[in-house]
Amino acid sequence: MAGHNQFALLGQRRFLPFFVVQALGAFNDNVYRQAIIGLLFFLGVSTKERSIYAMLAPAIFILPYFLFSALAGQFAEKLEKQRLIVITTTMEIVIMSLAALGFLTQSMPVLLVALFCTGMQSTLFGPVKYSVLPSILKPEELTGGNGLVEMGTSISILGGMIVGGMIFTLAGSHGPVVASVAVIALAVAGNIAARLIPKVDAGAPDLKINWNPLSESLAVLRMARKQKAVRNAVLGVSWFWFVGTILTSQLPTYAEINLGGGSTLYIFALALFSVGTGTGSLLCEKLSARTVEIGLVPLGAFGMSAFLFDLYFARTGAVAASGLGVAGFLGQPGSLRIVVDLLGIGLFTGLFVVPLFALIQSRTPKSEMSRVFAALNIQNSGFIVLAAMAGLLTQSVLGWSVPQLFLALAIANVLVAGYIFSIVPEFLMRFLSWVMVHALYRLRRTGIEEHVPDEGAALIVCNHVSYMDALILAALIPRPVRFVMYYRIFNIPVMRWIFRTAKAIPIASPKEDAELMQRAFDAIDAALAEGELVCIFPEGALTRDGDIARFRSGVEKILARRPVPVVPLALKGMWSSMWSRRDTRLGRMRVPRRFRAHIEVAAAPAIDGTATDAAALEARVRALRGGEA
Repeated sequence: MAGHNQFALLGQRRFLPFFVVQALGAFNDNVYRQAIIGLLFFLGVSTKERSIYAMLAPAIFILPYFLFSALAGQFAEKLEKQRLIVITTTMEIVIMSLAALGFLTQSMPVLLVALFCTGMQSTLFGPVKYSVLPSILKPEELTGGNGLVEMGTSISILGGMIVGGMIFTLAGSHGPVVASVAVIALAVAGNIAARLIPKVDAGAPDLKINWNPLSESLAVLRMARKQKAVRNAVLGVSWFWFVGTILTSQLPTYAEINLGGGSTLYIFALALFSVGTGTGSLLCEKLSARTVEIGLVPLGAFGMSAFLFDLYFARTGAVAASGLGVAGFLGQPGSLRIVVDLLGIGLFTGLFVVPLFALIQSRTPKSEMSRVFAALNIQNSGFIVLAAMAGLLTQSVLGWSVPQLFLALAIANVLVAGYIFSIVPEFLMRFLSWVMVHALYRLRRTGIEEHVPDEGAALIVCNHVSYMDALILAALIPRPVRFVMYYRIFNIPVMRWIFRTAKAIPIASPKEDAELMQRAFDAIDAALAEGELVCIFPEGALTRDGDIARFRSGVEKILARRPVPVVPLALKGMWSSMWSRRDTRLGRMRVPRRFRAHIEVAAAPAIDGTATDAAALEARVRALRGGEA
């Protein structure tokens, strides 16, 4: 994987204009919303009136998500996506012109109408924001691309809040004019960037629009529940919004009462969380080896809870100090622990949510993807409202402090994560296999991105060196793979659960179990008919001497039934592993001879399945492996 860098996407036209559009959109939304708060202070309205706005504004902004998400999903499915992005950014210019009128006339009703329209525009942009990524990125780029988008969104939200909050402070009497110019200029810049996005085909151009928002909302919610993994990924993303809403909404009170500061310290705390989230989002690509690695989701979930627990114990009550700035807070005992906790919560939040977005994109048909993300937006909105209600209930009715709310959130996060992973064990399976593989080895791949097809059926053939081969290949191949493996390996304790959850196909020789062998060939053919990747080890058993054994005729039977392309792979460096048959059983019980050893998987160009046989494939894998076992 040497030489790959997700930041290289920022230098490519297929990604950069889209990244700029979504970042400017998030930035402008928050400049606008904070500038309204600044205007309230500028006009000298009472604390009670500001409180009413603080409760009313989020509801006004989020209402369009309930009303228009289903319609937005259909538009994003039916229209060419670049055209739709240009339309929504043009809408933003019109809406921000209305907002500018509200600032100049200092009219709150006009500003609130514009805020509702901003929510409507964000609703229309939402489904296309994430459904466009699989069309402009390769499968191995999805995690890195989503990481950049989440990083850009987090930093843009933070930057927008800071800039919007400073407009009236710095501009004084010129604040309304500066706010008006700023929101319009940002909208125009977003529209210009949108026009630079390359054309992206519609997912379902023949889709008939259902104008009934209620029936269509129910339809898209059902669509998002068709696949268990996607359904629970959608649930996980919505839970991310629940956690994020509670955290960010409580930070102003936490900064004042528990940290002894004011608005400056609140922004600092929010910055820590945002920077942590951006960092975690960017780390996903490196940790996942550029695959859609949902094994990071449990890591992110339990990491979030661990730091939330510690945040509670770091400062359980109010502090005597008040009016502290950032420097004053950092000089207080225990401040570093709180800084680390806020960064840690954000970092693991990024590790949690980015693979979920990538999973939804990789496993949802392109003709349904925009509508699935519309369903996600509807559900997200519901969870945001629930979070607001939970914060209000626990503090106003139950009298909980902010640290107590954080403790409850940590416990709830463990319970929700456990529920998701119990329903879809694939998340936990991938986590266990990810930990095992990355704890024992340093992985390197050559030619996989170029030669393993991004979509469609293909048969992968590879030499068989160790009991870990399937897990290593799964960690390096961007797409999900159905592995065919000897039934005795399939039935190894603990590993059996991992292999079964990964939908591996057990096989036996005809002498051992002819019926099992026939079921295996039927399952292989069915998987290939569905357009899946299937990997077999044609030697039929682990190598006993490090060399490649003769490839058996099973591969020819598979291709005779369904002549799909064949991708040769070669494992290098596994013969010295404790999981190979190099040593006696007693020897394999020792510490690995090469702990964190370098393992390479090399791929060759696909071969026409109608023009090859077992001997030719064996020769190709031998040449690919070279002299290294």
